[in-house]
Amino acid sequence: MVDRNVVTAKLGELSERMDRVRLHTPSEASDLEEDRDALDLVSFNLMLSVQSCLDLATHVISDESLRPAENAAEAFQRLAEHGVISKATAKALAGAAGMRNVVAHGYAGVVPQKIHDAAVNGLADLERFSREVSAWIAGEPE
Repeated sequence: MVDRNVVTAKLGELSERMDRVRLHTPSEASDLEEDRDALDLVSFNLMLSVQSCLDLATHVISDESLRPAENAAEAFQRLAEHGVISKATAKALAGAAGMRNVVAHGYAGVVPQKIHDAAVNGLADLERFSREVSAWIAGEPE
């Protein structure tokens, strides 16, 4: 059975991180190129937002005794297979996990335009993940 306190805490953390992304994302991508501090703040909070989603996914997988996932994309797919999130959300979060890896590990450097796109357009995917997990947990027996 999933620990609702862990889920609630992670969803709260996700919400706070998304708020920080919104707060520090300028209207134009070029502004992120010129302001490295803003780029760092947005990138870091996006990375931690996706990490919160991944932490939630692995928590659900473990507590529900689902087949372990070998990577982040598979973790989100496992949630979709179990009816926690939609297939569309799983696919979007798999892509977000790739962006998280770029930020976390510095693969090929952070591209300000891609970070701006993720901050402006990708938050909707994270919000949908949060709503779907919240709806699923509300329907789970205590």
